[in-house]
Amino acid sequence: MRLLPIAACSLVLVTVTTGCFSSSTTDAKEGSLAKGASLKGATFTVGSKEFTEQLVLCQVTALALRSAGATVREKCGLQGSNTTRAALTSGSIDMYWEYTGTAWINYLKNTKPIDDPARQYQEAAQQDLAKNQVKWLAPAPANNTYAIGVKTSVAQERGIKNLSDYARLAKSDPDKTSTCVASEFAGRNDGWPGLQKAYGFTLPKKAVATLAEGAIFNAIAKRDPCDFGMVTTTDGRIKALALTPITDDKKFFPIYNPALTVRASVHRDNPAIEKVVNPLAAAITDAVLQELNGEVDVKGKEPVEVAEAWLQSKGFIGK
Repeated sequence: MRLLPIAACSLVLVTVTTGCFSSSTTDAKEGSLAKGASLKGATFTVGSKEFTEQLVLCQVTALALRSAGATVREKCGLQGSNTTRAALTSGSIDMYWEYTGTAWINYLKNTKPIDDPARQYQEAAQQDLAKNQVKWLAPAPANNTYAIGVKTSVAQERGIKNLSDYARLAKSDPDKTSTCVASEFAGRNDGWPGLQKAYGFTLPKKAVATLAEGAIFNAIAKRDPCDFGMVTTTDGRIKALALTPITDDKKFFPIYNPALTVRASVHRDNPAIEKVVNPLAAAITDAVLQELNGEVDVKGKEPVEVAEAWLQSKGFIGK
């Protein structure tokens, strides 16, 4: 399972052992999402994991549902994937955004990722509904997976457009491909060892530095102690620090498209949820998540503030 940066829980009213809940009651006026999709009289509990992206998506969902007339309680900030998933299947929450790769490998116990995003989504959605009564709504095009990142100017200077270019440079001049990795990534088959094997290179130990995951972004930006490093593709610091995730042309890294997962009974009773949420999913790209995550992590804004501004800018909810 992908590990993501953990952000402090915003809008925290109560801290418990399972995470921190947010209970914003921000109202939302009708916008394009509410047209032909009334949820008046419905009550939902929306949850999320604890890191920034999930906190934002939790607020996006809560506001979108409120704009269509639903009453929404929030449990944004549950601690970890397993806790959040258990909250869904037990009925403690009704829905949250999950990632296709996480469900495919962790919950459905498949050992090999599917490299086609559409097929992985379809297989995960079908199996999860059949085995666990979890309904997957439309996936977002965003893919929050691992990548090797580099300062954009360095990538241009060294002619690196994809990981095959990076691998060739690593073999011919390893000093120009010094790379920072997090400790877990350094030992995972879907991390550093597997990446080197897939692309046919071995970087000398002197050219590899192991850092805390959060420190890698600044290390790459400052080019100290490395020019390249492990990043996650929707992190807001990518844009803020002028970094580029290098294209994985051999599709080595697993795919992690987010989609709203809903208990099947809740979806069955409230099918209009799809009409509200699916347009949101279509608009959630890597660039959008980088922007929204950056508003929180770089500029220090609250997730609900960021979610509301984005929804209003798209006309999804009213001002």
